[in-house]
Amino acid sequence: MNVTEMLEINGVRLELRRIAGQPGLAPIVFLHEGLGSVALWTQRGLDWPQAVCAATGRAGVVYSRRGYGHSTPVPDVRGSGRLLPDYMHGEAWEVLPALLRALDISRPVLLGHSDGATIALLHASRHPVSACIAMAPHVLVEDIAVQAITEARAAFESGGLRDRLARYHADVEVAFWQWNDVWLSDAFRRFDIREECGRITAPLLLIQGLDDEYGTMRQLDEIARSAPHALQLRLAACGHSPQRDQPGRTVEAIAGFLKAVG
Repeated sequence: MNVTEMLEINGVRLELRRIAGQPGLAPIVFLHEGLGSVALWTQRGLDWPQAVCAATGRAGVVYSRRGYGHSTPVPDVRGSGRLLPDYMHGEAWEVLPALLRALDISRPVLLGHSDGATIALLHASRHPVSACIAMAPHVLVEDIAVQAITEARAAFESGGLRDRLARYHADVEVAFWQWNDVWLSDAFRRFDIREECGRITAPLLLIQGLDDEYGTMRQLDEIARSAPHALQLRLAACGHSPQRDQPGRTVEAIAGFLKAVG
């Protein structure tokens, strides 16, 4: 059974979906990408979180961060509400711990994509987790990402991307600009969490497409230098979203990894 609800965390209402699973196994918490939401995990007819939970037997929690999906929007998102370069640190070290406490989850499996993968790594660097799975993570800012995000801005302003995203976000302007503005800011070019990755001791699986338009394999290489115990899956014929480009392969890899974790 899947349940969609609104849960208030630190005065902000967050859209939340629960997926049932076997008791006794650490649940999987899904952390979405920079333009993601609860609904965006399900595309091309595939409910990917449901598929992961079914393959692993684990319960799942999927939520939309503030300003995404149907969660509380950010006021004055391009002014006083503009995200700061450490916004993923705040999500990982303040919002996510509060959410886990509210859900009575002590040692989750974190499964993040893109921004969500970075948030998962940051959380695992400070808090106990059963395992961490990072798909297309960002541990530093590369020129390829800046170029792709610049192109996304042009696509949004022309209307095509705005129309597509509006199907998944109650306030599409907030969802887009809070992500795009901070990533294209000069201050964000100094973003670097390699030191934090060195503090991760939990089992760690890294997944990235060889055709990722937002990052090169340097991302995984840098994490591996900081956390040598990390396992890696580099996918051919796969762009920035392994769950959409190679859904079966990613589910299989995650299920095998979590079976070994126990």
